[in-house]
Amino acid sequence: MPAEVIAVAAAAGHAFSKPVLPDITLLAGLGVAGDAHCGVTVKHRSRVKANPDQPNLRQVHLVDAGLLEELRGQGFDVSPGAIGENVTVAGLDLLALPQGTLLHLGDAAVVEVTGLRNPCYQLDHFQPGLMRATLGRTPEGALILKAGIMAIVRQGGVVRPGDAVRAEMPALPHRALEKV
Repeated sequence: MPAEVIAVAAAAGHAFSKPVLPDITLLAGLGVAGDAHCGVTVKHRSRVKANPDQPNLRQVHLVDAGLLEELRGQGFDVSPGAIGENVTVAGLDLLALPQGTLLHLGDAAVVEVTGLRNPCYQLDHFQPGLMRATLGRTPEGALILKAGIMAIVRQGGVVRPGDAVRAEMPALPHRALEKV
């Protein structure tokens, strides 16, 4: 099955969930037009408090539709946009991508994967137990952060449900994703 965009979402305010929209516009170097996290410098409130001048490596939040299915299977009421993502994707293992992967979304937009979303306590405020449900362990015991990946916009464009998603791997050696 080819990878595709399942849903897109954005919110002007710092609400936890984002409403699903018919389309979003990605702006090169900034993020999602009209979204609270759009900008050259960091917009996440905890990160602004620590250092408002740090670069915004979290312009676009992408989540695998499989995570939402997994969470629903555990009894959580989640749908696209519910955990704050801008783009819900099916058919591509987002967590397995290396840093620097370019994701081509639709006809024009390109985002560069910067790292993993670090699940935070806000997940539990949304639905108790949700934060723990977005964490896993490898067979060796290493922590897996499953709450999605973060990216910056390299090339702007409109993104809609049904758009194809194509991953362009960076040069070797690949660097594993870390939280950003």
